[in-house]
Amino acid sequence: MISIKNITKKFTNITALDNISLEINEKELFGLLGPNGAGKSTLMNLLVGYINADEGEILIDGEKISIENLDIRRKIGLVPQTLALYDDLSAQDNLEIFGSFFNIKKNTLKNVVADKLNMVQLYDRKKDKVKTFSGGMKRRLNLAASLLHDPQIILCDEPTVGVDPQSRNAIFEYLIKLNEQGKTIIYTTHYMEEAERLCSRIAIIDFGKIITTGVLETLLGELHYSQTILINKNHLTEKKTGLFQTFGEIINEQDKYELKPTNKLKLSDFFASMEENGINYESIEIKKPSLEALFLHLTGRRLRD
Repeated sequence: MISIKNITKKFTNITALDNISLEINEKELFGLLGPNGAGKSTLMNLLVGYINADEGEILIDGEKISIENLDIRRKIGLVPQTLALYDDLSAQDNLEIFGSFFNIKKNTLKNVVADKLNMVQLYDRKKDKVKTFSGGMKRRLNLAASLLHDPQIILCDEPTVGVDPQSRNAIFEYLIKLNEQGKTIIYTTHYMEEAERLCSRIAIIDFGKIITTGVLETLLGELHYSQTILINKNHLTEKKTGLFQTFGEIINEQDKYELKPTNKLKLSDFFASMEENGINYESIEIKKPSLEALFLHLTGRRLRD
């Protein structure tokens, strides 16, 4: 459905996107994971047609996206990273204004606005000014504003930045429901847990390049170990790093050691050795492979470095 072909975009001396290509399927909830400054927002602006690429092209159902092509942009709803709301107006007034941009008939628009406010759990606050809302409530309203014209494609650019857990869960539930209804969603984030929870397929982007793409299980399969072992630092374990290294690679963290075991490691042997050396089970935690570990494996640094 969405074909991104050899896209390059530069701003003065900065290459925001460097010859990237992606194929995103219809009705997919696709994740774009990467740190701040990786190029995620630039790609979203290209997808919605706010800017043009220097090289390459983006096609939706075979039709080229560009600043000039307004018709194809009607298929798209963008949830921007920066809030696009009028603080001195009510939630209802905000949505009615945004709905008017799409020439939705007045009677129809009232019903659409009420439906979207219900969906994002803000109907009871519809008459309240946006400036009285919490950050999470504003994020939910921002999401509702992007969906008034019932777009088939929804672009979510870091939609949960700075929100409380309740609002984050509400946004997740709404997006999952929209995807189940057949909407194609592209979701950018620098939160590993969001990509793991929401997305059926994920691309990892860093310094404007796509590093890898695939379903979560396949991506995690690129790691040479099936799990890591976390060992709390204390007066005893700090003396046993040599012992830990016999079981695999050790990463020295601030308050713990992270052991990446060899493929041949038997947990029973590991725990038996720990017991023999007086290290109790409470100091040890088994951690399954994660996107954070994959990002570190692929780039040599943590996502939030």
